[in-house]
Amino acid sequence: MDLQLLAALVLGIATIIVIVLRTRLDAFVALLVASLVTGFVAGAPATEILDSITAGFGTTLGSIGIVIGLGVGLGKILEVSGAADALARMFVRAFGKGREPWAMGTTGAVVSIPVFCDSGYVIMNPLARSIARVKRAGYVTLALALGCGMTLTHHLVPPTPGPLGVAGILGAELGALVLAGLAFSVVLLPLVIGYARWMGPKLESEISDEVREAVYGKAAVPAGVGGGSGSAGAPADLSKADDTADPEPDPAAALGTPPPGAKPHRMTPGLAVLPLLVPLLLIVANTVASAIDQNRQDAIGSDEYEPSALPKALAFIGSPVVALLIGIVLAVYVLLPRWTTRTQVGGWLSEAAASAGLIILITGAGGALGQVLRDTGVGDELAEAISSWSLPGVLVPFLIASLVRVAQGSGTVAMITAASVTAPLVDGLGISALLAALACCAGSMVFSYFNDSYFWVVTRFTGLDGVAAIRGWSGITTAVWLGSLPLLLVASTFI
Repeated sequence: MDLQLLAALVLGIATIIVIVLRTRLDAFVALLVASLVTGFVAGAPATEILDSITAGFGTTLGSIGIVIGLGVGLGKILEVSGAADALARMFVRAFGKGREPWAMGTTGAVVSIPVFCDSGYVIMNPLARSIARVKRAGYVTLALALGCGMTLTHHLVPPTPGPLGVAGILGAELGALVLAGLAFSVVLLPLVIGYARWMGPKLESEISDEVREAVYGKAAVPAGVGGGSGSAGAPADLSKADDTADPEPDPAAALGTPPPGAKPHRMTPGLAVLPLLVPLLLIVANTVASAIDQNRQDAIGSDEYEPSALPKALAFIGSPVVALLIGIVLAVYVLLPRWTTRTQVGGWLSEAAASAGLIILITGAGGALGQVLRDTGVGDELAEAISSWSLPGVLVPFLIASLVRVAQGSGTVAMITAASVTAPLVDGLGISALLAALACCAGSMVFSYFNDSYFWVVTRFTGLDGVAAIRGWSGITTAVWLGSLPLLLVASTFI
């Protein structure tokens, strides 16, 4: 590999780490400075570096910025109306005490099959917060389980765009990849839950004060949350959380006292789930209809695909932006009582917008760094270098995807790049197109960190920063990446 590009990658990452851990500047500034350092060391002209930064920032926010804003607003209405609390209690009852991480991990995995991780996490995070609030412990465990459950199916199961594109590039049969990806996800989910249960309690004490207050309230968090209940480092037993230690606040207290003659506010799980379910079903319908239509036209992964009438209509109403707009309208007019004033609603949405601001900026800056890394050729250099090594056939696409993911942050770009490089090598490697597709998808899960926009979404919503964010989120994504490797080796004996 070109040593100059290698130095650009190393120094860019080092810049982020030093600024985030050793200075008073925040991650938004660190990512922008790292983008400049990476571009200059790689030898790109100053104007091109700035173009890459602005293009990456704008492209990233164009795809996720509006969704984050709408999702945070939806979450605020779910919170103040008592809907998130009602859903949390339903989940606890359905899965049983002590199984809350399984509830969140499984829910995340199901939701993320048709929905981008970023969008799905923003929609579902209020559930994790409400469950933690009810149990008075374990928010980091739930947040990690939810986030990585989404990572599994987002990377492994079509019709998520990445695996869908990989299948098209490599010529893998789509149905077989769906079944194989689901099998991998089912086997890896216990690893997700195990890591979340092990690391979550260790990081509870690292949650930012702002997020801690948002999750647990102003009252002190019960003893044992920071290091687990019992011995230091032991996982917190959520089933033994003392719900009676402090009087539970009214989950809909923000609504205020009903005016004379008005009915008391009541929230049922069926009503509470409506603003979540409708957007998710619309997004699912869009994705499934598009996949079926592409398959019917034999145009999977093709740039020349022209959608039919129904998929075209569903592409509009099922886009994350329109679907979440519908969701927030439903939330305001279905979840809130009729006596809620416009001023109250406006205040809640303003609070939500303020809390979303930094998340949106940091997410965009992560996209800017990823664009600089792509435009300077670091990802392509890594892919070409690893493809020339002497390795077992299945490890070549796996490592190409892994290195490209580390270099530029996007799992979708990593798996698409790996598939493009691997496609002409499949016959020579002695592996099937299906196995190569699985390897590309699994390899792209590795070590989500600073240049991945989803890293910033998860860690900011969870309230983790610096080393704690790496131990929690980068660690759990690397654990499932490692867990997928023996699965690939076993699968290579059968596929």
